[in-house]
Amino acid sequence: MPLFGGKSAMTQKVIEVVGVSKESFAKAAENAVAEAARTVRGMKWARVHELEMELDGKKIKSYRATVRIYFGIER
Repeated sequence: MPLFGGKSAMTQKVIEVVGVSKESFAKAAENAVAEAARTVRGMKWARVHELEMELDGKKIKSYRATVRIYFGIER
């Protein structure tokens, strides 16, 4: 039965990947997706789940982004 725009519903798998950057949250998220793309095929969506900063006193040492990545299950 079609759900969205005539396409059938599909089952997806979800993984969490943590990316790190000294520059920004956006770069940390980008790094997480790039790393996952090395071994995961068919990635369709990504959602930033959590943002964290590593601190050195009151200075930001690094940014961390936990990203949930959604991809289709191969059959």
